[in-house]
This record gives sequence, structure tokens and C-alpha cells, in this order.
Amino acid sequence: MYTTGIYVVSFFLKVLALFNTKIKLGVNGRKQTFNILEEKIDINDKTIWFHCASLGEYEQGLPVFEVLRKNYPNHKIVLTFFSPSGYEIRKNTTLADVVVYLPLDTRVNAKRFLELVHPEFTVFVKYDIWPNLLHELKRQDRRAILISALFRKNQSYFKSYGGKRQSALFAFEHIFVQDENSKSLLNSINYNSVTISGDTRFDRVSNQLSQINTLDFVTEFKSDSTCIVIGSSWPEDEDILIPYINSNASKDLKFIIAPHEIKNSHVKAILSKLKVTTVLFSKKQGKDLNDASVLIIDTIGLLSKVYSYADIAYVGGAMGQTGLHNILEPAVFGIPIIIGKNYQKFPEAFSMIEHAGVTSVKSEKDLKTVFDALISSKEYCTSEGLKNSAFINKNKGAVVQIANYIRI
Repeated sequence: MYTTGIYVVSFFLKVLALFNTKIKLGVNGRKQTFNILEEKIDINDKTIWFHCASLGEYEQGLPVFEVLRKNYPNHKIVLTFFSPSGYEIRKNTTLADVVVYLPLDTRVNAKRFLELVHPEFTVFVKYDIWPNLLHELKRQDRRAILISALFRKNQSYFKSYGGKRQSALFAFEHIFVQDENSKSLLNSINYNSVTISGDTRFDRVSNQLSQINTLDFVTEFKSDSTCIVIGSSWPEDEDILIPYINSNASKDLKFIIAPHEIKNSHVKAILSKLKVTTVLFSKKQGKDLNDASVLIIDTIGLLSKVYSYADIAYVGGAMGQTGLHNILEPAVFGIPIIIGKNYQKFPEAFSMIEHAGVTSVKSEKDLKTVFDALISSKEYCTSEGLKNSAFINKNKGAVVQIANYIRI
């Protein structure tokens, strides 16, 4: 039934690709996977396979990938993505020798993929468990691990009807999980080769501090003002943020908005609601950036550096149902963070609300109260931010545990 379902999904994806650009990228990209592998991998090559569902999982696994790249320079690295949002952004990464879309999870595709890649070692990040691929890995007695895994009781792995997906987990010789609950759930199905290592994202964001984070245009825009950075915002976030911006933005209090979706229609919608002087990143040339009160980052790849300029950060995704974005990225810079109300599936948010400097708001009124309190007291703002950087430092170390385990 599972494999039949994959073929049905494949059919509908091809139909939907006629109307959806993102789906079309994935459908067309998967058509090229086997040709690329045949061209770039020889039967005698030693290979390591990394798999990530999308960009977030890539960033999560990156510190481990970098260690393996360094430790095993003679192996070819094959990197696969399921989602176009990961592949299209990282298809030219120098970390990997080959970057392709993961083929749909049929038995035929699984056998052909592994025949071409013949990985000596495989690393899956967090989730995206594909039973046919994993069963074939196990049948061929190939080594694989899962890192930064996070499980919940309501997932099919732990239900009576989840046999095929549950058995796929046993293809991993070891699973590194983020928390005790995930370990207990695995133990409940008699999977015991498990280590609580934490989340590799703590190591990933900590590395950002060793990077050059200077952006001349942000330096010019911010000058000596207090700056609030709004990262990965969605319309639901902007609905409560823009009224505050319109009432409070000035030469002394500036805002940087980095929308998650940078489509022209979304950016135009934001601009239409703002009533203060605003400049777009894409049209900054020749503008006096210091005169603007709002800067909109209508491009990708800059947010982690932009956060280094923030005095306060608002991280989007949790006012609606799209999912909270990465709150660890701004936290490493020691600044207070505000998020929306729907963070239930994000354990780091629970922990940081309780033990660090993250605050959840439910409304425009809540947002104003929190912003005003942080802006009016530099001491309070600083202390909340320091809680966040301390939380990051306390939770580092997953990469060391994983790297110490891997021997090829």
C-alpha cells in the first residue's frame, strides 16, 4: 500500500507541477537525478551520503557534514534534498561533490539510487524517513545514522498501524536524539541504540560568531539607533508588527524586516501598509539609508548576519500555522527574542521561554507591551539577551558526540 501510494503521489505531483512553480522544480529535478549520479560517480569511488528534507535540515546537519568532509577528504560527498527550497539554494555548495533531488521512494528507485551511490556511510538529518530507501540500505548492510532526531508520541512510528515506517528506523545503526522524550519513545518500540546528544543547531549557530558578520549597508542604515530585526515574517506576523512600526519608527528606533517569502506580491503588500520611510535592499543603491526608518531585506542568505545588528529580534512563523522559524540564530548574538503564540512543536521555544530571554505574544497589544518594556530599559533588554546567549553556550556539544561516534 505504501509503495502504491508513492506512485499515486507521483502522478498528482506531475499534474500539480503544471500550476505550481515550486512543485515543478522538484518534478523536473528528480528526472535528472539518476543521470547526474551516473555522470559524477564511478563504481570505484568511495562515497558518503547526506540527506536533508530541506534547507533547515541542511543548516542543522552542516556542522557534522563539515567534520566528515574534513576527516574523509578522499570520499565523494553526495547530498540529497527532497524539497526545492533546499536544493535550489544549496545546489552549488562546495561541501558536496554531487547535489541531487532524492528520487521518490519506490523500491525500484531505492535499488537504483543505492547502486549508483553505493554509500560507505549515510547521515539523515532529523526526519524525512523513507522506508523503501532505508529497507534497501539495511538489506545491503550499509551503515546509516540519524542525527538531531525529534520524535512525538502521535507520530506513526509509535502507532499500531505504523509497522513499515517503524521498521525503517531499525535501518539506522544509531540514532542521536534531541531530548529524553524522543529516547523514551524509541525505547518503547525496542529501539535502544540511541544517544541524547541535543540539537546540532546550537553548534551551527555558535559557528556564526566566528564569521565576518559585517554588512556595510546595515551599518549605514542603523547608525546609532536602536534596531529591531524582524526575521522570516509571514503576513500574520506583519499584521501585529506593522501598526507598531507605523506608530514608533523614527531616527532613533529602526526596523529591519526580512520576510520569509520574498515574492514581489508579498513585498508590495508590506510596503502598502507601511506609513514610514522605507527602503528595499534591492533598491538601496544611491539611497541615503540612514534617512530611512525601515529596511526590507528582499533577498535571501543575509538574515544570520543581519541579526548581529539587532538590539531586539522578532522571529516569525508562530503567529499563524506555518511554523516557528529558527530562534537560535538571533539568540547566539545575545539579544532578547519575541515570537508568536503557536510554538507547541518547537521544544527549544518552550525551554527558552522558561529559562532564557524569549517571550511569546498573542496579540498586537502584547507585542506593544513587550517592545516598550525592552526599549525603555537598556538593563532589562541586555539581561534578557544574555540569557539567550548563555542558553546557546550551555547546549552546544552535539557535533562532538556525533563526530566521535563516526568511524569509516
